[in-house]
Amino acid sequence: MLSSFMDRLPSILLSLPVILLALSFHEMCHGLAAYQLGDPTARNFGRISLNPMKHINPIGFICMVLFRFGWANPVPINTRNFKNPRRDMALSALAGPLSNIVLGIVSAGILRLALLGVDHFFAADIDSLYVSILTQSAVSVSTPFLIVAIVVMMIYLSVLINFSYAVFNLIPVPPLDGSRIFYVLLPPKWYFGIMKYERIIMYVMLALLCTGILTLPLNWIVGGLESLTFSLFGMPADSEPGFLLLLIQYLISSFL
Repeated sequence: MLSSFMDRLPSILLSLPVILLALSFHEMCHGLAAYQLGDPTARNFGRISLNPMKHINPIGFICMVLFRFGWANPVPINTRNFKNPRRDMALSALAGPLSNIVLGIVSAGILRLALLGVDHFFAADIDSLYVSILTQSAVSVSTPFLIVAIVVMMIYLSVLINFSYAVFNLIPVPPLDGSRIFYVLLPPKWYFGIMKYERIIMYVMLALLCTGILTLPLNWIVGGLESLTFSLFGMPADSEPGFLLLLIQYLISSFL
């Protein structure tokens, strides 16, 4: 287990700022959507902000770091301020996952441009890295290439983490956003009957995450969304950009 954690340590370290942005952007968009729909509660509590300290839930953040699936402190919303409470609550909830999907797609576009730049300006370093892999010799690349590779890896993690966070939050069980979206499809009596067990459901989900039972299907969905997005940007795994991304991942794991 320790060996597995150490293997993942480089990506964990590089993912920290990405996770903070993904969580903060998600919650800010919840609050902004609610404000646009007539509820100023989130704004009054200072939650329409990218400041992670206003949003981070310690347990949810740790789960996000370890499992790529987690949560933040929910944005306060007063449905009495909405003109159509059921619909507007669902729209406010949808704004969070949708914002992460958009951020993931934008990150994929930036990644494609970054890989084009790497391929153009660091051809010698790429060749050296490829030779070192084939010969199983020590990796030797320039410092600028290593710095750029770290940035590229963080952009890639932004795609993965934002898609992971969106998919996880769309699960239709409380207290996740999917339950608020699902709310419009259920009679209020049923919905609030389920919400009574919100804390128990959260503990069960946490246990499923820790045991890996829940991560397998979620990773399958995230992987499909990632593959589709990369294909749209001309970056399938068997393409030249996809191969270059694999080389960069190898480089990062070798140096960090």
